[in-house]
Amino acid sequence: MPSAARVAVIGAGPAGFYASDFLLQAGFEVDVFDTLPTPFGLVRAGVAPDHPKIKRVTRAYERTARHPAFRFFGGVQLGVDVQREQLLERYHALVYAYGTATDNRLGIPGEDLPGSHAATEFVAWYNGHPGHADRDFDLSATRAVVIGNGNVAIDVARMLVLDPDEIAPTDTANHAIEALARAQVQEVVVLGRRGPAQAAFTNPELLELGELKRADVVVDRDEVELDEHSAAWLASDAADQTHRRNVEILWEYAGRPLAGKSHRVVLRFLRSPLAILGSSDEAVTGLRVGVNALEPDGRGGLRAVATGVEEQIDCGLVLRSIGYRGVEVPGVPFDARRGLIRNDGGRVIGDDGERATGEYAVGWIKRGPSGVIGTNKKDAHETVDLIVADRDAGRLGRPEPEVSDAAAVAQWLRERVPHLVSWDGWRTIDAHEQALGEPHSRPRVKLVRVPEMLDVAHGGVLPR
Repeated sequence: MPSAARVAVIGAGPAGFYASDFLLQAGFEVDVFDTLPTPFGLVRAGVAPDHPKIKRVTRAYERTARHPAFRFFGGVQLGVDVQREQLLERYHALVYAYGTATDNRLGIPGEDLPGSHAATEFVAWYNGHPGHADRDFDLSATRAVVIGNGNVAIDVARMLVLDPDEIAPTDTANHAIEALARAQVQEVVVLGRRGPAQAAFTNPELLELGELKRADVVVDRDEVELDEHSAAWLASDAADQTHRRNVEILWEYAGRPLAGKSHRVVLRFLRSPLAILGSSDEAVTGLRVGVNALEPDGRGGLRAVATGVEEQIDCGLVLRSIGYRGVEVPGVPFDARRGLIRNDGGRVIGDDGERATGEYAVGWIKRGPSGVIGTNKKDAHETVDLIVADRDAGRLGRPEPEVSDAAAVAQWLRERVPHLVSWDGWRTIDAHEQALGEPHSRPRVKLVRVPEMLDVAHGGVLPR
């Protein structure tokens, strides 16, 4: 096998870039594909706009892209523009890194009422993802409920109560800046089905709520009081310092006098949504929730069980933030129950239970939506170690792809996708967005529609 075996990485988010970097270090040639003309995945379309420091991680990805054996092909959708089998004919290995693009559902009555949305859609909307730029969110309600106890839930709550002056200098999409400035939401209730000790917030995200310019944080002392099971769990090795610090922060919020700010973020625990209220032709009017208690689950953790007590929260907007799921791609082995590519440590497992030779997975589509951006680095390293081991053992796949010339592969792609965007094309988009933002002291003004991106990437002259 040639020393410079070629790998196609499908997905240009953090997992894809970390995998690419390790592959390049191991002597592979790497082509990265993405459905959008723009790279960086959730760093661009998922990280909250008021967290610019987190987005600086793209500087490392840009260094990876400068490697002479790296190529970027934007605007190419696996399963539509190119098929898995066609890529297997042209590459020694495929690495699936396209993440988990859709959301989990609550499975309760009223979930599809107007005013009930997935947080994933709301996040994509305010971040300017082209697939959601034309969405319309009614923000006229005075109270919103966010269901979930992770960082995305906190991001969504924070975005709803940020002062317009705090949003204006960010790279929030223009349409969202305007809509959020007009929003009538004054209170956001964040619901968790388990207790404060089990919340999945990171400490910095939770602390940031206490620094909001125009919103108080409200925590009921009774709900942050730990039951005996939670206290024992928190003191055990099953909990970590993040969980313990979260409880300390929540106790501090519970004892903090309200400052009389115009907005509020209310953190509620031990509450499970039972039904979203409203009629079929009206917007959401409320949420019926059940009060929970915690009991050991027999595996060292705690599970929420219903007490039979119910409550109603009046609201006009519900956003569910209960995890992401992957979307099945034609031909790619998929575990529909878990919403992930079926794999063993990163090696893809076919529908027959056997290893799919030359196919691998990294990131959320491999392990599920967990961890922070940096978690994908260790994850990618583990998968690339397997790829290197398979290469050295002669187990990657075909000894040589049927189309072995890199230039021929690029030509084939351009014939199938005339509007293909290269890394230089992305850099043109990037420079254009930054130039639009400069007069307004913003990092960039995002282009939010693919035709606009393509027009800029190709210098105003689209290929025919």
